[in-house]
Amino acid sequence: MDGLVFLIGGIGNIISILMFLSPGKTFIRIVKNKSTEEFESLPYICTLLSSSLWVYYGLIRPGSYLVSTVNGFGVVIEIVYVALFLVYAPPNKKVKTWILVGILNVGFLAAALLATYFLLDGDQRIDAIGLLSSGLNIIMYASPLSAMKRVVTTKSAEYMPFLLSFFLFLNGGIWTFYAILVQDWFLGVPNSIGFMLGAVQLVLYAIYRNPKPSPDFDIQQKEALLPRSSNC
Repeated sequence: MDGLVFLIGGIGNIISILMFLSPGKTFIRIVKNKSTEEFESLPYICTLLSSSLWVYYGLIRPGSYLVSTVNGFGVVIEIVYVALFLVYAPPNKKVKTWILVGILNVGFLAAALLATYFLLDGDQRIDAIGLLSSGLNIIMYASPLSAMKRVVTTKSAEYMPFLLSFFLFLNGGIWTFYAILVQDWFLGVPNSIGFMLGAVQLVLYAIYRNPKPSPDFDIQQKEALLPRSSNC
């Protein structure tokens, strides 16, 4: 059993690393165009907060070093993503991003770590951090919901990166299996939700991967083909 747990955890680490790296293409586009366009910073801010708490959880829960190592990598990558977003976002989005970073990645994280360290100990501390991490992991997985709404509204999956959705799906599945093996429900519940949300995103991508012109655009095209009057 220990060998299987280590194997699944190792596979989970590889998939998680690929998940953390999957937005790389998006940020290459952002740097190249010097604009964040319609991309949102919330998924990366939530992932940074979630990964930070999972690092702490993995350190204080016996036998959970695989959880802390991969999320330590995630913290570094997400800091890079958020920093690039702050550099290239337009002023209104930049202000919004700074506010969210201050509230979530600095204020909330510091309060959670200090409160659990000084007020709780042993299993109580593990349970409290596990509950917080689990809740934030659900938020991380749900954060692309705004992008999913945009996909349905615009009938285009342009601003919902396929690789991120794909690796969220795989990541949720493999860590759910791992959680079942080690009987860690703080890890299992959010990742099972992530698995399902990832599946929904992949379905939306399959439906809307080819952008469809809006009705107004079709009308404009047809009007452009009509003969013009010589009268002013």
